[in-house]
Amino acid sequence: MENLVARNTGIAEIELIYKSKSKPSDRPLISTSLDAYRVFNQIWNHNKIELQEQFKVMFLNQANKVIGICDTSSGGITGTVADPRLIYAAALKICAVSIIICHNHPSGSLRPSRQDEELSSKIKEAGRFLDIKLLDSMIINTEGYFSFADEGIL
Repeated sequence: MENLVARNTGIAEIELIYKSKSKPSDRPLISTSLDAYRVFNQIWNHNKIELQEQFKVMFLNQANKVIGICDTSSGGITGTVADPRLIYAAALKICAVSIIICHNHPSGSLRPSRQDEELSSKIKEAGRFLDIKLLDSMIINTEGYFSFADEGIL
């Protein structure tokens, strides 16, 4: 039956679609924080890494292969806002099993702030209810990265 309800009543139709442009065998495998850093570092706009704080999310499948990366938010020099609802809406849409979150500090510091720790905890807790695991929360700059998982903070 054609979707007459949406057409005749003005009610929005919701359709979930995921189209991958790469074969599963071509997707990067994430085994360590260094693997994740290398993927984030490849896609990060290095013209903005010391100028504007940005927040990205890596989505992984059951085999820890990268399904995709989403630019979740861009902010100013001292911060950006990442909405867990938007993060998990995307994760659910593409059937991600786990995620890795990452942001940069334009100051160049790799030390997490209290806000960084609180947001990571909030995102981890939200994922627990959805059975989507937060594997790591990372901070990157032009010289390297900080991994919450490696440091036992997550």
